[in-house]
Amino acid sequence: MIKSELILKIAAANPHLYQRDVERIVNVIFDEIVDALARGDRVELRGFGAFTVKHRPAREGRNPRTGEPVPVAEKFIPFFKTGKELRDRLNATT
Repeated sequence: MIKSELILKIAAANPHLYQRDVERIVNVIFDEIVDALARGDRVELRGFGAFTVKHRPAREGRNPRTGEPVPVAEKFIPFFKTGKELRDRLNATT
């Protein structure tokens, strides 16, 4: 599912809301998650999962073609850990 499909589903489930308002709401939610992660905060959506940022320090990698060392800069990587309810729904046998 892409963001536009999510907006359409939410708008269809809530006919009292205009699609442009639903789009603003979805964008604000995503922007707040991104801003919190940029500050280094953890974002937890109970039952769904938690977003965190992991730090990967600088290291020396290798060029796979030549084998020569290549410096790799430090990085901050977004990480998502699923919540128990989401895992249970995905692994439920029906």
